[in-house]
Amino acid sequence: MRVTDGPLRVLAVDDEEPALAELLYLLGEDPRVGAVAPASTAGEALRRLNGDGGEGFDVVFLDIDMPGLSGLELARLLGALPAPPLIVFVTAYEDFAVRAFDLKAVDYLLKPLRKERFAEAVRRVAELVRAGQGPRPAAPAAPGPPVPALGDQVPVELGGVTRFVPLADITYVEAQGDYARLHTGRGSHLVRIPLSTLEEQWRSRGFVRIHRSRLVALGRIEELRVDGGNLTVRIGDRVLAVSRRNARELRDLLAGRAAGRVR
Repeated sequence: MRVTDGPLRVLAVDDEEPALAELLYLLGEDPRVGAVAPASTAGEALRRLNGDGGEGFDVVFLDIDMPGLSGLELARLLGALPAPPLIVFVTAYEDFAVRAFDLKAVDYLLKPLRKERFAEAVRRVAELVRAGQGPRPAAPAAPGPPVPALGDQVPVELGGVTRFVPLADITYVEAQGDYARLHTGRGSHLVRIPLSTLEEQWRSRGFVRIHRSRLVALGRIEELRVDGGNLTVRIGDRVLAVSRRNARELRDLLAGRAAGRVR
């Protein structure tokens, strides 16, 4: 990948004409962007990229849900190029976020696009190009935004809008790759933080690991069940398995909670 302070060279890929037009408009408005090439299918994008081995583009702004070859499939192919461009996914669907960052996407933008959020994605790309870095995973080694676990309000992003979920509302957390899904009584939210980080930060706030992929709020456990040697806990209407590795610590913590109530 080239190292440069010059304008970015961008390939924009979307099969819907209005969405592609909006993408081209936003790219054209950003002073950090230079040449922009459009493509309405993954096949057309591949033809443009294969013309020079992919080295002519710094980044591909890529829709996911396309006929034929999907954006995710195209990203996998691009990763095999000698000098793969960075990837920014642009989609109407939140559900693909985990798979997108598994493919080392720089960012994941949800439609309808917000100008401020779009500009932030371009800024990230420009910084990576200046530093001469290739695609990077979702959890970068360089310092990122403050971990939301440090406060009582957890910022989550949905549809380009940042909302704040009270830590006290979170009942349990599930690992999804380098992401974690926060569950509350009203729904769930995906955040770009590994479960191990949340475990470390939230242990003092009453959260305990019950499984390699699950963290629960101790105070939200309503029942502890043993069935055929298998341990589970009930939180609301959800029954969650407890691994044998974590069973003893959980029992001790629950016993301590019960003893505290007796006193």
